[in-house]
Amino acid sequence: MQGQPAHPAARPRRTGRPGRDPVRLRDHRQPGGGGVTPTGPPTGPPPIGPPTGPPSDPLDGVAHWGPMPTAAGEFRLRPVRPATDLALLTRWMNDPAVDAYWELAGPPATTARHLRAQLDGDGRSVPCLGLLDGVPIGYWEVYRADLDPLALHYPARPHDTGVHLLLGPAEARGRGLGSLLLAALADRILARRPACEQVVAEPDLRNTPSVRAFHRAGFDQAAELRLPGKRAALMVRRRAG
Repeated sequence: MQGQPAHPAARPRRTGRPGRDPVRLRDHRQPGGGGVTPTGPPTGPPPIGPPTGPPSDPLDGVAHWGPMPTAAGEFRLRPVRPATDLALLTRWMNDPAVDAYWELAGPPATTARHLRAQLDGDGRSVPCLGLLDGVPIGYWEVYRADLDPLALHYPARPHDTGVHLLLGPAEARGRGLGSLLLAALADRILARRPACEQVVAEPDLRNTPSVRAFHRAGFDQAAELRLPGKRAALMVRRRAG
């Protein structure tokens, strides 16, 4: 349904086409961008972060957030295990509807490079397999938006948490499942990360189904952002009260 950091400098792991733009619901077409990437080393501003470096676990234990009950079944995130998950993720990335936004079609090595950049990183972004009643339903990235170049484009707050995702099986798309899972995950992020005041995403403005999906998941459109490669809707789910 959606994906990647907003600034090309944060996307060194992509190969192929030049950098498009970030975050978006991947099961809806988003012309002009919404996935992630340039080729070559970063050329823009570095990710924002404290001079002493990020905390040892910037996302407060995504692996231990536990099951999330939804009307569609029990949803959970499990950090990606390349040894067992790579073939499935590669198949999803080679679906033309997914590749239109994630731009990761190709051999397993292409997907592996994208995953390894996060798995070998400092924990600011955690790639996960989304499971619904134990069945793989999609690929999710939970990341620290306040430590990402996206924070250069909006008034970020400490511990802001961003979400990228795609629904893998074609039959899972276009029936409201994305909104249901997004709402459950946003609730869990705010429950498990007490320092986080808001969950953010930035679907392409032209993708009205994606923006609508975020609205249905309890997100508000806080602004329009001009990001590298696209104009985006800054979608924000704030902590109640």
